[in-house]
Amino acid sequence: MEIYYGHPSRERIVGNIYKGQVEDVLPGMGSAFVDVGESRSLFLSQNELNDRLLTERGFKPWQGTVAINKVLKPGQMLTLQVRREGIGEKNPQGTTKISIPGRFWVYLPTEDRLGVSRRIDNVRDQRKIRKTARAIKRPGEGMIARTAAQWASQAELEQDHRLLVETWESVQAAAKGTSSPRLLYKGMGLVQSILRDRLDPGTKEVLVDSPFFHEKILSFLDYIGMSEYRDRIRVHRGKESMFDAHRIEDQIQESLSRRVPLSGGGSIVIDETEALIAIDVNTGGDVRHRNQQAAILNTNLEAATEIARQLRLRQISGIIIVDFVDMDDPKDVQTVIDRVKEELKKDRVSADFVDMTGLGLVEITRKRRGESLADMLENADFDA
Repeated sequence: MEIYYGHPSRERIVGNIYKGQVEDVLPGMGSAFVDVGESRSLFLSQNELNDRLLTERGFKPWQGTVAINKVLKPGQMLTLQVRREGIGEKNPQGTTKISIPGRFWVYLPTEDRLGVSRRIDNVRDQRKIRKTARAIKRPGEGMIARTAAQWASQAELEQDHRLLVETWESVQAAAKGTSSPRLLYKGMGLVQSILRDRLDPGTKEVLVDSPFFHEKILSFLDYIGMSEYRDRIRVHRGKESMFDAHRIEDQIQESLSRRVPLSGGGSIVIDETEALIAIDVNTGGDVRHRNQQAAILNTNLEAATEIARQLRLRQISGIIIVDFVDMDDPKDVQTVIDRVKEELKKDRVSADFVDMTGLGLVEITRKRRGESLADMLENADFDA
């Protein structure tokens, strides 16, 4: 369903917190560039200035957008975090809206708000978690409950919050102790963050292809208090490599193909352009249904499911336009739209059905989180 690459020669910087120095302020673009001591400066949009920073500068953020040159000046020092890796020639993006993820909470030291993961859909669990958050959070800080919070005890939720507060306090202390750009906090590596974020009671198995790495993962789980998952971390056994045994390489190649076959005989064709992603749905030799209307509905439903999967697998983002096979019955149209909405809800990245145009095209948006799979593989400088 998803694939992530870690590049040995390109260290992951998303989540890192820096003390930075403003280099340039571009009021016409509503942005600034901040030197953080890395090879490339961070791009900072005026939308990424937190309310506390604006208030400290004498502005009332709730009254509207404040021009960035009114808040930042060249040479000014500030604390900010990397929210997105650089893509191609574009600089990494920064934010002063700091967020520090833990096992059960995402801690927001500069934003006074509460939130609950949309994956926690039980109303009773939501109320219990919000009550706990109100009891333990300090004035002026925010907290978002992660999915794993629904299985945590009161003591575990409180302990996770304490650790996050201590982490932020250490970041602040480090920031006060330096007058030049430097790293204050390093986010977790790719593997560690996936383990922290994805391991839950529904996880059946984590397969590893190295006994050495297996031990490292077990040590990491012990360190972050997730020892109960040790028995689910297993080493791949067999003459074939793990990727060969599970057809990983074949599936990667399929995910880069323009045409994706559907089990019923139809297909979808994916074209990536600068402005948007265009996806065309084609019928095929569907012989399982007696009439054309049923065959078209089946093809469109299969396509709706596969399109949502391809968006996740290929890490496609932005504006997506889908041309489903024309349907005469409005009930069939609504059935397909419902399937699209249902499948998009499974996405960990914000992805939403927008509308169906007058020409019958379905509009979808998906939040950008980094390079697409094609870009990652194209820019990779190591053997997969």
